Amino acid sequence: MPENVEAKWYVVHTYSGYENKVANDLATMVESRGMQDLIQDIKIPTETVTEITDDKTREVERKIFPGYVLIKMIVTNDSWYVVRNIRGCTGFVGPASKPVPLSDSEVAALGVEKHSVQVGYNVDDNVKIISGPLEGYSGKVKSVDTANNNVCVILSMFGRETPVELELDQISLDD
Repeated sequence: MPENVEAKWYVVHTYSGYENKVANDLATMVESRGMQDLIQDIKIPTETVTEITDDKTREVERKIFPGYVLIKMIVTNDSWYVVRNIRGCTGFVGPASKPVPLSDSEVAALGVEKHSVQVGYNVDDNVKIISGPLEGYSGKVKSVDTANNNVCVILSMFGRETPVELELDQISLDD
């Protein structure tokens, strides 16, 4: 096992409709061979869609990329061999089926990794805006939405209270 190597996300192509089978078989193989340190996570990107048919609405989970499975792994001869030989897997996405890792921006756009955000302020705290067009204004935090990287701050502008949506890193505690 290579030292100081960080696992990266790779895309594997599968037969259409085999995504769940490939993911389950790979998870079973990783478990039985004790390869959790090399193959760390397996995801099939899905979205929840509301379908309306015959006057009935229902929530359906749909694959965003049919025919593809995302795998967070450290590529070694063993891990590459295990993934390539799963039934239903046709190979890695990349030139000549050579694994090419996804960039950090691609991983963020796909939403496969959730990053928790810690902020140094809470609701009702007095804060100062430190960047953007309203830099220098002070206000009170109304709500914090770390999942969407948003914070709502109430500013006093022109004698009235105005709610303003900002990104989490645009404000700091007011001293």
